[in-house]
Amino acid sequence: MIRVLIADDHAILRRGLAQIISEAGDMEVCAEAESGAQTIKLAREHALDVVLLDITMPDRNGLDTLKQLKKEKPKLSVLMLSMHPEETYALRAIKAGASGYLNKQSAPALLVTAIRQVAGGRRYISPAVAEELAGTIADGSDRPAHTTLSDREYETMRLIASGKTLTEIAVEMHLSVKTVSVYRARLLQKMQLKNNSELTHYALKEQLVD
Repeated sequence: MIRVLIADDHAILRRGLAQIISEAGDMEVCAEAESGAQTIKLAREHALDVVLLDITMPDRNGLDTLKQLKKEKPKLSVLMLSMHPEETYALRAIKAGASGYLNKQSAPALLVTAIRQVAGGRRYISPAVAEELAGTIADGSDRPAHTTLSDREYETMRLIASGKTLTEIAVEMHLSVKTVSVYRARLLQKMQLKNNSELTHYALKEQLVD
């Protein structure tokens, strides 16, 4: 049996995913988590094959949780789940050690296949993500400016572009306002932008915000 942990802060979604998994016959849900900290705790306590991990968690970014999981259990397969389209986070998740990335809208149809694939030691990558990965091998000068950002800088950019203040961003990212200001300054410099208005225009043009 493939042993799965579901990590998502929405109970209804966890129930739906658990139902799909239980009907597959060759896999079972061993535990459920509703925060990043709980995910890490349960991963330490259970013998798991696959973790289904939401990108957006209430206490810490899913990518941070992913990095911690891979640091403690390098062989554990982590399949990222998100409401965001693949171009927003998939490449970053794969680079951070995820075995695959699944959009929640496509999850019911593809979930079982994806779990079996990553449990077998392979990656689950959609054609869209495969194309992005191939693009990173090409000349770096052809890559969009936002791909040069760190995960924290990228998240700061998305939140600024969605209209949030530095204070609101600090609360959401569990950081100080001063630290968020540093990230903002860095990302503007890296992307050669002057202000929030230019940043927002860029993010909308590249479809990086919902």
